This record gives sequence, C-alpha cells and structure tokens, in this order.
Amino acid sequence: MPTPTRAPAPGHRTVPQALRPGDRVAVAAPAGPPDPGLLQHGTALLESWGLVVTVLPHVHDTHLGHLAGRDADRAADLTAACTDPGVRAVFCARGGYGTQRMVDLVDWPLLAAAARPALLIGSSDITALHEAFAARLGTATLHSPMPATGAFTDNPTSAAHLRTVLFEPERVTGLPLTGPQLVAGTARGPIAGGNASLLAASVGTPTALPPDGCLLLLEEVGEEPYRLDRILTQLLRAGVLQRAAAVVLGDFTDCGPPQEVEALLADRLGDLGVPVVSGLPAGHGPLQLTVPLGVRAELAGGSLTLLEPPLAARSASEARREEATCGS
Repeated sequence: MPTPTRAPAPGHRTVPQALRPGDRVAVAAPAGPPDPGLLQHGTALLESWGLVVTVLPHVHDTHLGHLAGRDADRAADLTAACTDPGVRAVFCARGGYGTQRMVDLVDWPLLAAAARPALLIGSSDITALHEAFAARLGTATLHSPMPATGAFTDNPTSAAHLRTVLFEPERVTGLPLTGPQLVAGTARGPIAGGNASLLAASVGTPTALPPDGCLLLLEEVGEEPYRLDRILTQLLRAGVLQRAAAVVLGDFTDCGPPQEVEALLADRLGDLGVPVVSGLPAGHGPLQLTVPLGVRAELAGGSLTLLEPPLAARSASEARREEATCGS
C-alpha cells in the first residue's frame, strides 16, 4: 500500500477566525443535491445571523441522480469559494454521497496559497473534505449540522450551538458526553475523525488517516451491526484506530438495537488500550452539536474539555483594516 499523506503536526495547525455579522459566506454542495426548500430555509437562517450568503453556481445541479452536479463543477465551486478573499466560510449544504469523487479535483495548491484559510463547515460525507483540509492545508474545520438538513433548520439547539461556535468561540469550552465510558481513562490531543464509513473508504487515498495521538470521533448512520463490524474491522486492519489516543463516540443512528451496537463497539474498540467514551451528540441524531476538528482537547473523567477556542479571534490590526475598507 502506498504511504498515505500524513496530517501536519498539531503545532502547525491553522485555526480559522471567528465570524462577525456582515461577513460573506458561501454554500457549496460537494456531495448530494440539496432539497431546495430546506436549503432556502437554511440560508434564511444564516442570513438572520447577519451573514451575507452566496449559493454557489452548481449547488442546484444534478448528475446521475445522486450527485449535485458533475465532479469537476463541484470541485470548481469549492476552489473558487475557498480562494475568494471576501468569503470567510464555506457551508456544505448536505452530505449524501459524492465528496470522494471530487476531493482530488480541488486545486489544493491554490487553496494553500490563499491569504487566509477558509473555514469549512459540514459533516457526514464531508468527512472526506475534513481529512483533506487537515492533510493538504493543516487547517482546522467544523464538524457540524448543514444548512439543507433538518438537524439545522428544525433543531434550534443544534443551530444555536453552531452560531455560538462561529461568533463567540471563546464561550465554547467543552462538549457534553452523555453515554457510558466503555474504557475509562485520560488523554489529550487534537480532535479528528467523523463518519466511520467515510474514514474506512478513505484508507489508501492520499489524504487518509487522522494524526497520531488524536481524539478520534466516530459516528455512523444506517449501518446494521454486521456492516458496522466490517467498517470498524477495516479501520483496525488499516491501523487507523491504533493511531488514536482516545476514541469519542458520537451517534450511531439507525444502526440496529442500541444494546447490540454498544456490544459491538466494546468488542472492536475495547482492546485498543486507550479511553473509549460515548454519548457525544454529533453525527446524524436529532441533536447535532458542532465539533471543532484539529483543535486540541482533553478527555478526563468522562468529560471533553477544549484546550483552545474552536476558532481564533480576529486581530486588532485586521479589525482596523476591515473598518478602513468598509469606510472607504
């Protein structure tokens, strides 16, 4: 197997800046085509936060029935938004399937040369982009609910948590863990990971594998226990799980009887020799909190504490430049 591209060391990770009312953001569709009504509702909610929202040109395209346009067009949308100096963040409209088809068509050298990192926001199939942003750019990202999904439009708690992370990141000092500790213990490291089946599907690609010593987030949806067993076994055989300093389990929605799922997770993860905790409301459940990927955290006593804000404050010099630009 070719040696995968390793993520930059945590000390070299760039944390994008917090948003402010009046900032311009973009909505992309790297995976499946969004429902127009949900997308309209979601963008209206973003605009109610004071953001200026641009829906990218190919978001409403369809290709092969399950893709939001052709691969090259979806990649071009993302490249254009992430390299536009006026765009502060890119919200992925929804997951589905298709991100792995376009991820290698993104102009990564152009993104790396951009004046400042774009903030990538999304989850589910967007896990492939979270991996790529970490490996190619060394940039922290947000695993969060997406504008064209019910978890964002219909759950005020999910939306409010994302808003706090975006505008007041200093207030977000930890994430709740409401489930049992499968293996007790303490660990520190950058949070990484996402959807388990996407992590397994990325094995062998240039942007695969989370960094050594990470707190590995795993979540899943719609996989029966035997299929979930296959996914976790692939991650074990590929050495992905052995790289983690701890495993943090999100929601395993519609993956079978909870007792069977918990037993399977304990069977596959219990012998790693690292803490394994459950109950983080992230993934595909009705409540989806925003998890900062690439940000250092500490797992201790069954709680997850952030060791740094999920986004960086804007510097005073940049604020003055922005005010001067607005006044000119």
